[in-house]
Amino acid sequence: MFSLNTLLVKRFILAMAMASVVGCSTVRAPSPADPYEGFNRSVDAFNQRLDQFLIKPVARSYVSVVPEVARTGVNNFFSNIGDVLTSVNNLLQGKPKAAASDLGRFVINSTVGVLGFFDVASDVGLNKHSEDFGQTLGRWGINSGPYLVLPLFGPSSTRDAVGFVLTTQTDPVSLVDNVATRNALTGTRLVDRRAELLELTDSIEGVSLDAYAFVRDAYLARRRNQVYDGDPPPEKFVDEVEDVPQP
Repeated sequence: MFSLNTLLVKRFILAMAMASVVGCSTVRAPSPADPYEGFNRSVDAFNQRLDQFLIKPVARSYVSVVPEVARTGVNNFFSNIGDVLTSVNNLLQGKPKAAASDLGRFVINSTVGVLGFFDVASDVGLNKHSEDFGQTLGRWGINSGPYLVLPLFGPSSTRDAVGFVLTTQTDPVSLVDNVATRNALTGTRLVDRRAELLELTDSIEGVSLDAYAFVRDAYLARRRNQVYDGDPPPEKFVDEVEDVPQP
């Protein structure tokens, strides 16, 4: 499974942690959180084929050609850009201290860290956070809605899809005026993110009996955990999905 979403690495790390639990099940009941499963599985199959024949080979070539120290610098550069939107979302969620920390990370890494290629901020105690507009909408009381697999971008939900649109419209990379530069940055970020996931996705494909359900369950569980900063309230699953429109 390939996805371009900014939370990919953490989703797949969680999936690996759940391998011993969900990977051994041979029978899966339909998930009430996934009323569009037929559509989602079709999109997921398309994403996997695209990854298999195009994106993964490019990512493998990138890893084999570019030295690790250079790949780390590239990853730090894009992570630094992401701190801008993380700061905005922390502020929107009523967490000004975290927002100030994220903004401080961006300033320090963009200057002392040479445009973010070096993560100096972590060394001085400014820890990195991960916040996006989907999490912000969740903190505002908006339920995740049905699970949704986006073409090219992978696991999501109706709420997170709205958040994703907001993210793409405010992403500093997408706001670069020069088309060639913007496309080069977008392509490099795509390859960098996929390269990070090579080992994890290979492991998931080898362990899970149903990779689609495997990633879906891990994604929904992690997103709920992220919305509540690791301390979600008791889940009232039936109440949350009772108003989900049926296909």
